[in-house]
Amino acid sequence: MEKLITRKEAAKLLGISLATLDEARNSGLISYIQYVPNGCVYFTSAGLQEYVAKCTHRAKPMDKRETYRNVRNGKSNL
Repeated sequence: MEKLITRKEAAKLLGISLATLDEARNSGLISYIQYVPNGCVYFTSAGLQEYVAKCTHRAKPMDKRETYRNVRNGKSNL
């Protein structure tokens, strides 16, 4: 059986607040284990990894520019 992770431990591992973790759980973004209604909530390592995968987005390529600086008065230093 996989080790169960508490809410506090899960929030720390993910680098988010308990409120953000609870919101993700209530909205169905992260799976959890709760043995009795209104009881303690636990998470699994696989569930946390699945949540990270759902929240990970690929970076979009930037517009190609000659420089990252703004050119003043239309003069280019290149």
